Amino acid sequence: MTNTTMTQTASSVSKVTTTKPGASKLFVLVLAIAAAAIGAWTLGDELALTKLAAREAAFRQFQTDYPVLVYLVAFAAYVVVAGLSLPGAAAMTLLFGWLFGFWRGVLVVSFGSTAGATVAFLLSRYLFQDSITQRFGDRLSAFNESLRREGALYLFTLRLIPAVPFFVINAVMGLTPLRVRTFWWVSQLGMLAGTAVYVYAGASVPKLQTLADKGVEAIFTPSQMTQILMAFVLLGLFPLMVRFLMRRLTRPAITAEVNNHVSGR
Repeated sequence: MTNTTMTQTASSVSKVTTTKPGASKLFVLVLAIAAAAIGAWTLGDELALTKLAAREAAFRQFQTDYPVLVYLVAFAAYVVVAGLSLPGAAAMTLLFGWLFGFWRGVLVVSFGSTAGATVAFLLSRYLFQDSITQRFGDRLSAFNESLRREGALYLFTLRLIPAVPFFVINAVMGLTPLRVRTFWWVSQLGMLAGTAVYVYAGASVPKLQTLADKGVEAIFTPSQMTQILMAFVLLGLFPLMVRFLMRRLTRPAITAEVNNHVSGR
């Protein structure tokens, strides 16, 4: 990308928000693990946790009996949340990792998030064009110019930068000449790495039945602690990996712009 393009990227998006989705998802993971530990410690007695574990077991049995239905409902739920830019996508990513495991969780979240992003893209283009233009109109020229110069690589870069809220990308890209098909496959590819990291983090949280059987000590077994610590490491290193990738693919001046953008400066 050109230096001007990346400057426009940083300028246009940083004016919208300084929220860091990666940090929020890390916070959600911490809360999930803390809730599991505190729940096992205080909720109770074994009876309370056993009841929750029994409900989890019932759901997992239902999932075994009707896998297609469960995955379709999970997929549809993610599409709705992502498509309407509702809060909860981070929690759902971690939840699906916990419920479905890594590989199936990645499939559901990856395709669900991409489909939802495409729905938001289409809603912006065909139904809410006026309101989106009114809100982001002063930034559209920069986005259009960057897209004209860099094409799909521009969108791919935006998807890789954790500091850029996806709802902003979906809404603004809907007002550009970008083809729906291009938006889909670039978004699918660009979000895949981040999806895998956060699904793995969710999959590292122990099952309720494990907590019911072994108590809070189940979290502190060597294998479980290794998995949880690995999840934290991946969540913490992901922004750094993005910076490293951008440093390898772009000139130093452009890398400086990306680093400033990721750090929210």
